Amino acid sequence: MRFTPNDSAREHVTGAALYTEDLAHARPGVLYAWPVQSRHAHAQVVDIRSGGACEVDGFVRLLTAQDVPGENEVGTTRPDEALFPAVVRYHGQALSWVLASNERASRLAAERVEVEYEPLPAVLCPRQAAQAGDLLCEPQRIQRGSPSDALRSAPHRLQGGLELGGQEHFYLEPHGALAVQDEVGAVLVHSSTQHPTETQAIVARVLGLPNERIVCQSLRMGGAFGGKELQANAFAAVAAVGLHATGRPVCVRLERTCDMTISGKRHPFVAQFEVGFADDGKLLALEVDLLSDGGYSLDLSAPIMARALFHIDNCYFIEHLSVTGRVARTNHPSNTAFRGFGGPQAMVVIEDILDRVARTLGLDPREVRERNFYRAGDTTHYGQPVRDAERIERIWVQLLADADVEARAQAIAGHNAGSQHQKRGIAITPVKFGISFTTAFFNQAGALVLVYRDGSVQVNHGGTEMGQGLHTKIHAVATRALQVDPSAVRVMPTRTDKVPNTSATAASSGSDLNGAAVHDACAQIRGRLLPVAAELLGCPEDEVHFERGRVQGGGTELPFSELVEAAYLRRIPLFATGFYRTPGLDYDSARGRGTPFHYFAYGAAVAEVEVDTFTGQYRVCRVDILHDVGDSLSEQVDRGQIEGGFVQGMGWLTSEELCWGEQGQLLTRGPSTYKVPSAADCPPIFNVHLLERAHQPDVIYGSKAVGEPPFMLAMAVREALRAAVAAARGGGPVELGSPATPEQVYWALRGGRSAAQSSSQP
Repeated sequence: MRFTPNDSAREHVTGAALYTEDLAHARPGVLYAWPVQSRHAHAQVVDIRSGGACEVDGFVRLLTAQDVPGENEVGTTRPDEALFPAVVRYHGQALSWVLASNERASRLAAERVEVEYEPLPAVLCPRQAAQAGDLLCEPQRIQRGSPSDALRSAPHRLQGGLELGGQEHFYLEPHGALAVQDEVGAVLVHSSTQHPTETQAIVARVLGLPNERIVCQSLRMGGAFGGKELQANAFAAVAAVGLHATGRPVCVRLERTCDMTISGKRHPFVAQFEVGFADDGKLLALEVDLLSDGGYSLDLSAPIMARALFHIDNCYFIEHLSVTGRVARTNHPSNTAFRGFGGPQAMVVIEDILDRVARTLGLDPREVRERNFYRAGDTTHYGQPVRDAERIERIWVQLLADADVEARAQAIAGHNAGSQHQKRGIAITPVKFGISFTTAFFNQAGALVLVYRDGSVQVNHGGTEMGQGLHTKIHAVATRALQVDPSAVRVMPTRTDKVPNTSATAASSGSDLNGAAVHDACAQIRGRLLPVAAELLGCPEDEVHFERGRVQGGGTELPFSELVEAAYLRRIPLFATGFYRTPGLDYDSARGRGTPFHYFAYGAAVAEVEVDTFTGQYRVCRVDILHDVGDSLSEQVDRGQIEGGFVQGMGWLTSEELCWGEQGQLLTRGPSTYKVPSAADCPPIFNVHLLERAHQPDVIYGSKAVGEPPFMLAMAVREALRAAVAAARGGGPVELGSPATPEQVYWALRGGRSAAQSSSQP
């Protein structure tokens, strides 16, 4: 096992780690901003008056659109997100911001701001919006073969639907930003953002300044999960506008309820499908229509839907397949990126379909899934070869054996036969997840590596640290590439004045892209040091060997620091910029054909649950995971991502239920009403193993992305619940709401009983 200590472990444990808000406390004269939020889902803003806010001790100013020196627009994909809106688009939208000398005063003053509205009709249902033709973007479609013809000739056909709820990001650190000014009027924005370059560009737009006048720094984030990829931009812009209006530093820091009511979520999806299949459960044809709730603006809804279309197959070859995606415009917060980026919603749909097919035929869902796996030589429905398809079956077979699934399934069947009111279920589900941004130009990264005369190293790259361990992996890459002692390397905070034009830290590509860029810079430096080392050691260059801070060759050695000093005296540059762009990507969206992904990440999970058939309450008894991370850069980091991703996915599919009022207001606005998984919800037996002998060619040190793929492993829990419900109902297909809360499990049980009772009556 390769042990790589977390880059900020000591700081986290001691409390010394700083976040955006902490930086504000050290600034004299800082002002705090608080939003005035809408009380309507759709309305014209007639007037905003400071009213009684002026009477609050500490009140400084009410920010409105008149304070914006540049454009009053923070939309990135299209201009549809006004920073200070004249028309309310969702309940809780920030209309203006109060500035005060302390946070308490800003909140009190915001409550006293007077807003006059002219209410307008609101659309809160994506189906209703779609029926009216109110879509945020053009429908997308991918098709292979002739699914309509194949459906007509299939021995068996099923039609059905499935609704999937959204999900709150619930990062530990809510949105935050701090804007300060230097002596020449340039702006430094400290932002809790996954995309510093885009935050820089949006702040520049709002201030009416060129990008070079703005520096954005992301020191670290207390979680993000996609929620800070685009939506951090607006809060940085508010801080910058406040700075411009007052000349004083401005801090934006939301608390939990405010963050939840303002920010977007994972997209809820509605799926309708028709599937044709053979007697053995082999899928012959599939037509799927996906509809997502995009909220009031486009945000990233189009590429999120595109990834859903890419992942409707999961691990399964379907010769005749058609999938269509539409994004509805509603009066909800603009839904946005979330771990998996549309992939989880589509993958749950195909897993739901396969389980229904299996239970319709009276077959074991495990066997039906395995019969439909991709095999060597297969291509996806968008034409990308699945070059390492054998890994799917390899993981599947190994996990079935390691988790002793066959014996446990028999034991569960015996238990269910003897227990009337406690039923157990077990399920295994696979994951195939494409790695790369589906927008090709984002698949690039830069780095700046500086070596100092004493042999110490600073590493700058464009990725952001949000607790996922990216800096730890980058540290490992630099240490390995330069072969220096780990204590000699420091990974610096991410800043746009060190590495420009960066891509977001998203799509699970942070280590792949930035690690390769850092490696490129380190390789350049080593290449320059090599002839100097050969001269000092008195040996040919091909005999020089770097190892953990020592340089060896010709039977002698010297410290790396001495080599660096000698190179400096010879006027050899000891810094380098690195660059990487992902090779081989080529996708034609108009044709729905090409290679949008560099490679696929694989995994599988087995879950066992027990359900109380009286109440629908259940517990997850055991989980076994086998996941493919390639040659891990840091096993501790990867295991943490797998465990955390699984639990977060389990929360989405079982407990995290977003509830909205009739006026469009979010009702689940904190942990008291929105149930994120706790330690008590984790399975008491939780086995996580990494696939061995899994080197991935053409990726930094043979590693694989691990941020998003484990999230989908949690599908095994949902399928195990359906298995338990099926056992209680005596078999047959199971329709289960998502999230599968105990209430949904209860109604799934009751629905089956009602159907059975009706069929038995004369």
